[in-house]
Amino acid sequence: MRKGAAMTPGISRRMFVAGAAACAGVGAFPPAEAALPPTPATRRGLIIMVEFPDNPLRVEQGWVEERFAILDRYVREMSYGQDSLDVHASGWRMMPQPLSRYAISPINLQVDKTRVIMLIQHAIDAIDDDYDLSRYDHVVVYLRARFLDYGMVGLCGYPGMLGWRTELPLQTRLGQSVRGGVAIFTASAHPGTLFHDCAHVWGGVRDGKRRVPCLYDHDLQVQYPTLDKGWANALINMGFWDPMSCHSYKRELPPPGISSWTRLRLGWMPAAKIRDVSLDGPPEEIVLAPLADGSGETLAIRVQLSRSRYVLIENRQPVGHFDTILPGHGVLVMKADDDVAECRHGRAPVRLIDADPSQKHLLGAAFDIGRQAACRDGETGLSVTLLEKIGLSYRVRVGREA
Repeated sequence: MRKGAAMTPGISRRMFVAGAAACAGVGAFPPAEAALPPTPATRRGLIIMVEFPDNPLRVEQGWVEERFAILDRYVREMSYGQDSLDVHASGWRMMPQPLSRYAISPINLQVDKTRVIMLIQHAIDAIDDDYDLSRYDHVVVYLRARFLDYGMVGLCGYPGMLGWRTELPLQTRLGQSVRGGVAIFTASAHPGTLFHDCAHVWGGVRDGKRRVPCLYDHDLQVQYPTLDKGWANALINMGFWDPMSCHSYKRELPPPGISSWTRLRLGWMPAAKIRDVSLDGPPEEIVLAPLADGSGETLAIRVQLSRSRYVLIENRQPVGHFDTILPGHGVLVMKADDDVAECRHGRAPVRLIDADPSQKHLLGAAFDIGRQAACRDGETGLSVTLLEKIGLSYRVRVGREA
């Protein structure tokens, strides 16, 4: 919300406080009006703002624009200044059906896809006369509605709820095609949710798989679809260490930073900053800088196990604006398998090795000197030992267990 703006009628005080706090949590950034430096890549998006004849909720356009200004600054930091957003908001467009006709289930596997398609189709038709969609990499449909009224706080239409194994033929009534993909958000969406579902779109599809999938367990999400129903119980792979898993750690705070795995999938991890270690050679000692510190020499360690399987090791410290918002700090060790597409049926494309299983929801997953300073993986024979902490970096030994 713009500085000095009054509370928007129709948004509950709880929703307003959560949203305002999330905005305030990034106050150390330049104000949204300040010019930010150009980046090598820019993602151009169109935000189609839609309202409904049966829903009197009022949300100002400035609220929407500020949320995406926060997302831009998040993307800049997560990409080490390689990427940014350039989005345009359409202004409110009235949908032909009441909100109740578009509403969906909060459970991913039970969403009525015909309703998602109808919403997207009506939204892109509403701006057909005013915008050239070929100028945009992706589209966002932003609802003047609450999560409780729509059913989900946010979702990715494509590649997501509507599949991704084949190209989705989204065309306006005048024949314009939608490029990239479509994300959908309500006014309740946290900045971490904006990133989560936009990242599905930005990652795209390769070999029939989403490059950036959800990292929570879809089968468990059926049992725990929302915060009040125990959502954290679905976070069995990456916990609160990546918004592709959790969306947010604390609702009143900005999202945590992303993991090295998600950075790799989005093309944001510089190859020169990854140290590759072979289990066939002798153990290696490496100084591992904080992942959020783009100036560090080594930001991640990768141990290749097979064609598709590998281990990533990263150091999460309170550096920057977002890795201050984590369950803890230390070294994360995660096992990845690129042959696994989605988090279903007990499998996941990436999963943390938990340093302290006595803590729920992977809150104690980070290894650290003075607590749990060594990781021994019996399945792979990998040994990771924290030898010394140097400032916010660690000297670690990585190799096959003796």
